[in-house]
Amino acid sequence: MITTILKDILKDGISVVERISNKSLTLPILNNILIKTEKNFLNLSSTDLEIGIQWWSLVKTEKEGMITIPAKLLSSFVNYLPNKPISLKVKGVDLQVECENRQTIIKGMDAEEFPIIPKIAKDEKLIIDSKLFCKSLAKVVDVASYSSTKAEISGVYFLFQKDMITMTATDSFRLGEKKLYLNPASDLSKNYSLILPQRTAKELINIFGEKEGNLNIYFSPNQIMFEKLLASTDHPYIQIISRLIEGEYPNYQEIIPKSHETKISFKADELINQIKLASLFSDKVNEVKIKVDPKKGELGVSSQNSEIGEHQGSIKVKVEGKSCEISFNHRFLLDGILSVVSGEEKNPEMTLELSGSDKPGVLRSKKDDSYLYLIMPIKTN
Repeated sequence: MITTILKDILKDGISVVERISNKSLTLPILNNILIKTEKNFLNLSSTDLEIGIQWWSLVKTEKEGMITIPAKLLSSFVNYLPNKPISLKVKGVDLQVECENRQTIIKGMDAEEFPIIPKIAKDEKLIIDSKLFCKSLAKVVDVASYSSTKAEISGVYFLFQKDMITMTATDSFRLGEKKLYLNPASDLSKNYSLILPQRTAKELINIFGEKEGNLNIYFSPNQIMFEKLLASTDHPYIQIISRLIEGEYPNYQEIIPKSHETKISFKADELINQIKLASLFSDKVNEVKIKVDPKKGELGVSSQNSEIGEHQGSIKVKVEGKSCEISFNHRFLLDGILSVVSGEEKNPEMTLELSGSDKPGVLRSKKDDSYLYLIMPIKTN
């Protein structure tokens, strides 16, 4: 292999693919990045056997070839080079790097040992705006939680329909659901439902979240591929291929209340401040108590810890319905408010719907009905 590429372009590629190159004692090849030239393209690849990431760039190629190089070493090394053309040459299992007045040899491993990243047939695809998709996914991704007994809730559940994508995540104590409406409607021939690992979802946000343009999504029975093309071409720029979590996602629609007894409208920042104050005096289960007084138009927030002290505060709110007292985990409640207001204007108006002290509460934004955050109460004696 003999090829030339600018330092900043190579640095961009390494930053994309090195994200999943973890230190593996059983399979050292997984610590490496596969560097490969294909005609006038340089291709970088990495995998942890569950996620595969590939990146391409146009380059000047004199001879095709491939090699694998330790990701961490290559990343650190390239960072120190000037932003000048870099010449890459492969001789055996050595990578010779020349940049301006610097000549370096990096010991690699045989590319034939690198795991094959599976390919997905491009029979049907969904095209969606990259930023919009990632912004929506960010609303729910942190709600999911690893579970060794319930693998299903370790990921984000997707339902792809012709005119809408529904993204849902839960850890059994709270749930976030985001609906992304497709206008115009997609060309999907059928609905696709799947569970994407949380780690893959986070990598999608990290890699594609700030990139302009469209994202192509391709489906297969046990894998999914997300692809961004090089500008003004049909050639891939970045591909992320991930396995899917097997199993049946819980029928979460059953726990979302269809009605409510009490509805509170409030300004986000005011309640956030009260919850943060109360959290300083909460007990071991992070309990804060919410008390709704329709007559006074107040929402009280209190907490008590026998070793530290207690706190009581209130904010003025608009109440529809009857009075209610309920306890929540302050961390989950705060996360819910922040996820609802994320991306909206400063201090938006929100609602909290309650159906009694032992039923879940539902947080929503008054401006955006496409997202809801459900939180289970702490049951007290």
